[in-house]
Amino acid sequence: MATDLEIFIQSAPLVDTHEHLLREPGWADEGPKDVLQDLFFNYVPADLISAGASPEAVRRLADPSDPDLEGRFRGVEKAWRAIRHTGYGEAVRTIASTFYGLEELVPEKLAEASRRTLELREPGNRLRLLRDVVGLDHIQTDDFCWPCPPDESGPDFFLYDLSWWTFCSGRPDLEQLADATGITVNSVQSLDTAMESLFERWGPTAIAVKAQHAYNRSLAWVPRSRGEAERSLQDYLHDPQGRSEESRLCLGDWCWAKGAELAGRYDLPFKLHTGYYAGNWHMVMDRIHASHLAELFRQYPGTRFVLMHIAHPYSDELTAMVKHFPNAYADLCWAWSINPRAAGLFVRRFLHEAPINKLFAFGGDTRWPTSAAAYALQCRHWLSRALRAEVEEGYLSESEARSVASDVMRNNQYECFRLDACRSAIAAASA
Repeated sequence: MATDLEIFIQSAPLVDTHEHLLREPGWADEGPKDVLQDLFFNYVPADLISAGASPEAVRRLADPSDPDLEGRFRGVEKAWRAIRHTGYGEAVRTIASTFYGLEELVPEKLAEASRRTLELREPGNRLRLLRDVVGLDHIQTDDFCWPCPPDESGPDFFLYDLSWWTFCSGRPDLEQLADATGITVNSVQSLDTAMESLFERWGPTAIAVKAQHAYNRSLAWVPRSRGEAERSLQDYLHDPQGRSEESRLCLGDWCWAKGAELAGRYDLPFKLHTGYYAGNWHMVMDRIHASHLAELFRQYPGTRFVLMHIAHPYSDELTAMVKHFPNAYADLCWAWSINPRAAGLFVRRFLHEAPINKLFAFGGDTRWPTSAAAYALQCRHWLSRALRAEVEEGYLSESEARSVASDVMRNNQYECFRLDACRSAIAAASA
């Protein structure tokens, strides 16, 4: 029987700080074509491959042009049995039971369940699933671009990050930048002006700035002089592919610093990918430590930095950073599906080490609303377990646990992200 605390967490509003959701036309036109594509499009293919499934079998699994649903699933069935209890596997089972009525993935039942897929993609269902079915307060989406216009399918609900990852990577698309700003970049001065123009145009309607450049460089940031940045930019203009790695990092550091400065000026939190990589075969472990960010935090004390994915597997290091730096926050986005038990333990350790007003409970980090909804249900379940354990062991009272849940699920996000200002700007832009 569910406790009052569990009932509270299951029904309380939950802010989603991180998705890569397709907008409404993309979901309707490019969303899953059948049940297998919906179930296995998210992060779980990496676990299947790690469990021994062949890349060809995984590719076929999510290929809707192949009508043989049973054959597609049987090609990975052995690997599926090995990973069904991972966080990714748990999310697949949640999608199957919640949206398709499948308590077990039985090959013979897939065709019948697949008829439901097109219904889920009908206009309006994206908002209904996320807001009404799983109780999300709003969603913050990184769609890998600069523009943050109002989302007509839910202007108050679907909010967008201003992407900064190509800048931080030292690989800005200067042709696209010229199209977006009207500024041809040929010097550091013109580059600075173009970056400022992006914030002037999209800063008011953005909910945050976001960069995931830990996938292609270290999180270690180094202050760069204007002269160093100018030389690096000229290298890039002269030969984008032939410049040295040091030159790329120098330009990335300069642009990263400019983004941090502008984020502070526009009162936007700066979200940074830390920790684990999606996929297989390319994780570089020494790039992903949250501790690499210390100098950046010191140099930009007026900018709030959100450290995403709890830097798994270096989560204790991240907690220490958030405890030490007033401008650092921890976000459990994606962490529940990577390892839900570890994420629950992280919440408990964080509670006893760092200020609880600096922790955000959830972000799904997915492209499709069915996956985001399943990850939200996963978060509610494991957060309930974590806080119930604190109550049972005598560290929290029931009312204190409900207060912590409210803070990490919604209140902290409303305090850190300028929700009212963003929504007002979006309303003005919509009008």
